[in-house]
Amino acid sequence: MSKGTTPWGARLRYEFDKSMAAGPIALIGWLTVISLIVIVVAGGFLALTRIAPEGGQPVSFFEGAWESLMRTMDAGAMGGDVGWSFRGVSLFVTIAGIFVFSALIGVLSSGLENKLEDLRKGRSQVLENHHTIILNWSPSIFDVISELVIANTSRRKPRIVIMAHKDKVEMEDEIATKVADLKNTRIICRSGDPTDLYDLNIVNPQTSRSVIVLSPEGDDPDSQVIKSVLALVNDPNRRSKPYQIAAEIRDSRNADVARIVGGSELQLILADDLISRIVVHSSRQSGLSAVYSELLDFDGCEIYTLEQPDITGKSFAAAVMAYETSTLIGLCDEGGKVHLNPPPGRIFKQGERAVIIAEDDAAITSGNNEIHIEKDAILPGEARDPGPERTLLLGWNRRGPIITFELSRYVAPGSLLTIAADTPELEDDIKALKVANGNMAVDYHVIDTSSRAELEALDIPGYDHVLVLGYSDHMAPQPADTRTLVTLLQLRKIAEQAGRHISVVSEMTDVRNRELAEVTRADDFVVSNKLVSLMLAQASENESMAAIFDELLDEDGSEIYMRPVSDYVAIGEPVTFYTICLAALRRGEVAIGYRRQRDGGPDLRKLGGVTVNPAKSEKLLYGETDSVIVLAKD
Repeated sequence: MSKGTTPWGARLRYEFDKSMAAGPIALIGWLTVISLIVIVVAGGFLALTRIAPEGGQPVSFFEGAWESLMRTMDAGAMGGDVGWSFRGVSLFVTIAGIFVFSALIGVLSSGLENKLEDLRKGRSQVLENHHTIILNWSPSIFDVISELVIANTSRRKPRIVIMAHKDKVEMEDEIATKVADLKNTRIICRSGDPTDLYDLNIVNPQTSRSVIVLSPEGDDPDSQVIKSVLALVNDPNRRSKPYQIAAEIRDSRNADVARIVGGSELQLILADDLISRIVVHSSRQSGLSAVYSELLDFDGCEIYTLEQPDITGKSFAAAVMAYETSTLIGLCDEGGKVHLNPPPGRIFKQGERAVIIAEDDAAITSGNNEIHIEKDAILPGEARDPGPERTLLLGWNRRGPIITFELSRYVAPGSLLTIAADTPELEDDIKALKVANGNMAVDYHVIDTSSRAELEALDIPGYDHVLVLGYSDHMAPQPADTRTLVTLLQLRKIAEQAGRHISVVSEMTDVRNRELAEVTRADDFVVSNKLVSLMLAQASENESMAAIFDELLDEDGSEIYMRPVSDYVAIGEPVTFYTICLAALRRGEVAIGYRRQRDGGPDLRKLGGVTVNPAKSEKLLYGETDSVIVLAKD
């Protein structure tokens, strides 16, 4: 305590200093207290001393307090005062009032400026309810927003709240530039650290409907994702209701830690694993990437998990045939485990949810349809032993080892994978490669994959499948895609000179380059960021989506296959899709669509003739080149 300061004075000074640091509201409170003290003291002084205007009567305490209040609020009120004693008291009160109200105006102005600055910086509290939160910023965010906008069209006042280490105005400008139509969805951006508990509270996760955690750009992105999930689920003030969190992890080695942190509230999207598996599946079956895109895209048919009391007690086979405009593909048991393509005789139990492909959940109805089946057209199943495959992998990135391992799980004995790229670490990566079994040998060549002469030396027409990966680990997205496009153009020229079709699957980093790549006539384009974005958006809406796709892309589960229609039904006469469904069920499979390639018709969604979840009662004439899309164990 300084010399001459009383304990009471020191306490008052401490409280005032604390209020100064507390903000405008506290300062306004102190100014109000000072005003009241001045008014009460002046009123009491006038009442005790009986000082009154010259020629007037002495005033009471309340009358004196009122006169003082008028003079603190309006300096002109003392202009008509008479008598120097009364003028002296009025002058003191007026000067105090000028000080208080000047300070009040300053405090209000400063507080308003600070609040506007917080709004500009994106640091104000979000007051929304039932909103979707996106944490972190990456190139995937625009596709995620676009998908959520489509999903939100049937909702009232939908909101998407974004928090990232980025300026609020910059985020809003980029979104306005790259997401053309937000429909009825409003975007709210906030700047902050998604791993910080205080910053997370700004986006109000307590009242959110779902949270999407993107993998941010920069070093060690998985750690940032895990810390954000940890901050959400372990917040001391968190809500009691479980969160629905969809998080992106790049390195599968970090998946176990993320699952421990997030528990049952977390759906984990392993970005590199997802892309690698779809690349492998698409490389072996032309057109398959369009099926995955259709199932993940909110603009087409979607996968729903919901209770269907009408099929309780029915066998799975009978339940499949009960839907005319939807496709039943499995069930989710009471423990939350997903079973895709269960045995046809499996009975639906009370409380189990159906896994259904439908255009919209409102369109899901069962049991009110007439079933027309051309039984004579159904053909008996014939087992086909797969032969060895020769696969060429052009280009290399961190997904190369995953693709190699996944491919080795599916191919027959005697198969060969040839890797050709020119990355600095290629030889070391090849030495560290792991394969699932002895069915596939691996060799490699260090070449420039954009060079026509070096590609021709590989005898490309001699391979069954060609995969083209982008150099995304060493190049920015646009240069990497440019080099991929050059490689695809060279492959097209080689195929034309050889006079044969070469099955090519290409990875594209940026979805905008897909249209440019179509001139190369590759069979499939697996757009990396787009697929991850679609999966994250779907997982934020469906708590079982990650588990469903884990089984769809796992060798041990039921997977999607494209097989000749002529293996299932006799062609030459139109048949209903009910007929194909029954033919598939007799083989322990579920038919989910078909691929009919026809010249001349518009393909607005660029699915290559793929139709998922067709109307089962419609009769169609199939040809030798048409395929049926089935969910099968092998």
